[in-house]
Amino acid sequence: MTFLLENITRDGILAEKNKIIFKLSVRKLQLAIKYLIDFTAAAVGLILCSPIMLVLALAIKLASKGPIFFCQERLGKDARIFRLYKFRTMIPGAVNLGAGLATKENDSRITAVGSFLRKSSLDELPQLLNVLKGDISLVGPRPTVPEQLEYYGPFERRRLEMRPGITGLATIRGRASIPWSKRIQYDVQYIDNFNLWLDLKILLKTIIVVLRGEGTYYDYEKYGPAFDLSKPSKSSAEIKESQANAKN
Repeated sequence: MTFLLENITRDGILAEKNKIIFKLSVRKLQLAIKYLIDFTAAAVGLILCSPIMLVLALAIKLASKGPIFFCQERLGKDARIFRLYKFRTMIPGAVNLGAGLATKENDSRITAVGSFLRKSSLDELPQLLNVLKGDISLVGPRPTVPEQLEYYGPFERRRLEMRPGITGLATIRGRASIPWSKRIQYDVQYIDNFNLWLDLKILLKTIIVVLRGEGTYYDYEKYGPAFDLSKPSKSSAEIKESQANAKN
């Protein structure tokens, strides 16, 4: 009897192990297909959108002084830093003026052309170059700035387990109108449930969200700061390490 129970338990553990291995294999295969789709779509997209991008670049240059593109350091997979490309939608040096990285509706730093680009998300088109380079994907968590990393605990850091994307689950669930804590929850939810079918649904829903002009801005007066994360408290091990480093 004991022998039979041991065999049943062993077989159960083995079956569960095989399920996990199978799921991981399927996930790896889907990630590989996802990369091929990203590369192909970005290459084709850049060719097809090049006339539109040329017109937008000319409009930006004629509408205001400053560069055509806005380049900024962002965090990619495993917190790797890369330069993200966007069409410039604000006056030069806007990051150092007013609300800094935060933007509001009717923000005086946003140019006339920039307002249209933001609502239509056409300012994101240069990010196809980032997709082609392998920095980001078409779908994934939105890439954050390095300064936010110190506010990440173990849960928040999980959003760095996959390459960021031009759009994602957080985009179709609220876009910029929801606080960062909620965006990160959606990012982790996407990572846990990733599959190619989910990517396709997100891409299609993104088109609807953009056409409707939903979630372009966050209501700071109504909801308070959009970046609502606080620095995680250090563990006892980290405190001891800091004290040891201080003594040295």
